[in-house]
Amino acid sequence: MLKVVLPGIAMIAVTYAMARLSFGLFLPDLTADLQLNETDGGLIGSLGYVAYTLALFLSAFLITEVGSKRVNVIAGTTAVVGLVAIATAHSFLHLSFGVFIAGLGSGLASPALSQQAKLLLPKKQVDQGNTWINSGTSFGLILTGPVVLLFTEQWRLSFWLFACIATAVLIWNVLSFPATGPTNRGKMYTKRQWFRMISQARYLLIASFGLGMSSSVYWTFGRSFLTAEYGATATESLVFWVIIGMAGIVGGLAGGLIQTIGLSWSYRLILVVLLSSMMMLNLPHSLVVFSSAALFGGAYIFLTGLFIVWATRIYETMPSIGVSLSFLALGVGQSLGSLVAGKMIESMSYSVTFTLFSLIGLIGLIVPISERNREHLG
Repeated sequence: MLKVVLPGIAMIAVTYAMARLSFGLFLPDLTADLQLNETDGGLIGSLGYVAYTLALFLSAFLITEVGSKRVNVIAGTTAVVGLVAIATAHSFLHLSFGVFIAGLGSGLASPALSQQAKLLLPKKQVDQGNTWINSGTSFGLILTGPVVLLFTEQWRLSFWLFACIATAVLIWNVLSFPATGPTNRGKMYTKRQWFRMISQARYLLIASFGLGMSSSVYWTFGRSFLTAEYGATATESLVFWVIIGMAGIVGGLAGGLIQTIGLSWSYRLILVVLLSSMMMLNLPHSLVVFSSAALFGGAYIFLTGLFIVWATRIYETMPSIGVSLSFLALGVGQSLGSLVAGKMIESMSYSVTFTLFSLIGLIGLIVPISERNREHLG
């Protein structure tokens, strides 16, 4: 299993944490050096999400046409090209290009790797393999945090370092995975079949959207909460970020828990943990705040790993379709949630907003979950 899981973890770490999420950590120094304003920075940052969404739309089609290994290689290549472009950026357009290309890899990697796990792992190891691969985001966050702390003013050097790591990971993945051909090449699903597939995954999509919506306030404004409400230093807020990443590694255990107590109980139990961690951030004590980060990081990665497992059970032969749809719903929820949260924080407060978002997330507890495979794509 390690021959599949370890390079997969590395690819997720590169495409998610380094190529997509690290931009926001370097944003203040990056925009200052390039003489960009806040509006420019926000617009460029949004391109990463646009690229992620576009890649998710295309991923299932690409996998059916060229195979999951080639799509995984494309994901790694876009990460390398995007990171190099960011490291060498000297203008708004140059930086925009880099962020957009870098963001594509995250939307391609997860569906491709879930398909690889299905093809290469024994059936009893697929759940655990997928959830461990998904925890790669956490390993990436653990690495990017110290880099930001040590080289925050040398952002070009940092992105060159990320590009070198991404190149090594790309080569590792090329050498580790055997070639996989197209899946159902030439088969074009009709509108009716696509409607049926989406209908089969409707509860997964609702749960994914709900998690994206409720967790968005934590991802987007968690560090701002600490600095604005508690006067946290930049170092303290970065430690907070690294703790989220470190705890996310625990999310790799999702596959084992799902096999022990079932998909439904695992989802509800860990969702309560995540929502509780959001409430804990309202208590102004360092131990509670850092415990909140640990619980949130572990629970979030756990739940996204659970969604991958859920998707593979709905679409047994083409799990990449379910993963693409689930992560797309997750991303839409995060985008909408961040917009709403920003407005609420301006009109209310951080504390009230975090409380309301955690209460909204409780709706996810009533989402029904089927433990049976329900694939009927023909």
